[in-house]
Amino acid sequence: MIIDQEEKFQAVLPKIEGNVNEQSFFNKFLDMYPEAWKQHKITFSKFKRSKQFGRTIPLPRPEVSLRKDIRQWLQKQ
Repeated sequence: MIIDQEEKFQAVLPKIEGNVNEQSFFNKFLDMYPEAWKQHKITFSKFKRSKQFGRTIPLPRPEVSLRKDIRQWLQKQ
């Protein structure tokens, strides 16, 4: 989970040159907010390590979850 995701997405949108799509948005987000991306990955790995042996937790990888959030946000715009 990314803190202040909505505000960060709002800040990224005007910085994208050319066609706005999921990939360009994702790349620009990583450029602008490397610390937020790092925290997102750390949270994922902590959660993954904390699960009990033999139990599956349907948690998407950090890249997948961020792309999904971006896709949903872009569709609302």
